[in-house]
Amino acid sequence: MANVRAAIPKGTRDFGPEVMIRRNYIFDTIKKVFKKYGYQEIQTPTMENLDTLTGKYGDEGDQLIFKILNSGDYMLKAESLKQKGEELSSKKLLPIISEKALRYDLTVPFARYVVMHQNEITSPFKRFQVQPVWRADRPQKGRYREFYQCDADVVGSDSLLNEAEFVCIYDEALSNLGLKDFTIKINNRKILSGIAELIGKPEQIVDLTVAIDKLDKIGLDGVEKELLEKGFTSEDLAILKPVILLSGSNQEKLASLSTILASSTVGQNGVQEIEKVLNYLNSFSLKTAKVDLDLTLARGLNYYTGCIFEVKTNEATMGSIGGGGRYDDLTGMFGKEGLTGVGISFGADRIYDVLEELSLFPSTTNESTKVLICVFGEEEETFSLPILNKLRQADINTELFPYGAKMKKQMAYANDKNIPYVLVIGGDEMQSGQLSLKNMATGEQVKVGVEELVGKLS
Repeated sequence: MANVRAAIPKGTRDFGPEVMIRRNYIFDTIKKVFKKYGYQEIQTPTMENLDTLTGKYGDEGDQLIFKILNSGDYMLKAESLKQKGEELSSKKLLPIISEKALRYDLTVPFARYVVMHQNEITSPFKRFQVQPVWRADRPQKGRYREFYQCDADVVGSDSLLNEAEFVCIYDEALSNLGLKDFTIKINNRKILSGIAELIGKPEQIVDLTVAIDKLDKIGLDGVEKELLEKGFTSEDLAILKPVILLSGSNQEKLASLSTILASSTVGQNGVQEIEKVLNYLNSFSLKTAKVDLDLTLARGLNYYTGCIFEVKTNEATMGSIGGGGRYDDLTGMFGKEGLTGVGISFGADRIYDVLEELSLFPSTTNESTKVLICVFGEEEETFSLPILNKLRQADINTELFPYGAKMKKQMAYANDKNIPYVLVIGGDEMQSGQLSLKNMATGEQVKVGVEELVGKLS
């Protein structure tokens, strides 16, 4: 058999033990906050039917969906169509060669889940989900083809209290992870629809939001160029530019928008919804987050209809580390009309990179084993087994290094794994019953009896 080069696809990664401990620290911290606010965990399959996913993320999003080749000899069917004289366009060929795809996000599969399980769930239904998603994107710093999302959604409630609580969830979870300077940007798609009405092009709201959403990446000149290519005029841009570049406090921006969008009912609704969310937040105490009404925030996904969110850290160079929004009829595409929902997502992989860059992982996240039992020989190993059992029954993570290795190697093993304590057992310890417990960080070594051991290590 020919040798195969050991490699993984671009945009994917292996995670070693130390990395997994840190990743689980992030997941566990976020999950704890989700549960605190009444959210329950579900999981959905890695793959979905292709038609479940397509048409939900806009044209650009659809291009990034990883399709899965059908099993079996699917080319026979394609050949059969060709022999009948049919032209095999990509549109005709795709259903023949691919009927399934890797999930692009967790929101659309969640909408499908709600429809399929509607008779089993209690409304409003509050769920969270922590699973990997896949996008056929160009890999770069902070952008991967396989990455985890941590989502929370509530469906069956149109209360804007949900939006305010999501701001609190972001604030609490990211503060608990050690971030000290981050901004939760908020906007409303109804405000953007009002702006589209203002310039007389309400039917081009998608073109408008997709372009505005790229402001951070391509700058104002790039946004204007894209809008001109989509059929907007210089007169349209003259009206649009001062609106999306509004400055001042959140209240000052809202006051300006109320005047600018006075003739747009939908725009006024958007302004009122933002005011309501901010009023709710006045009743809560945010730990760290700054909340900023940002009219350039558009969230390019087509299914958002109300408030939208994006979270950015100001401590590291990184794109958004979270985002989400309100969707009024996402389940309608699966046959259940009129079920409103709102949800957010944490970008766990980007959060990991930020915590690593800022050295915010607590040192305890490096620990998997708390104590290593080191022995000098076979007799000492036998003597140590009841002690090993006792420590594990007390829920203390413990390893016993099998006899046969020199003490230097055993100590190196403890250092490499960041094990904080080593229990050394030799002939003297067996005779006296006083075991040598070494603190690997300080080098301090004390004698301790078997009965004291559990209390000292707990």
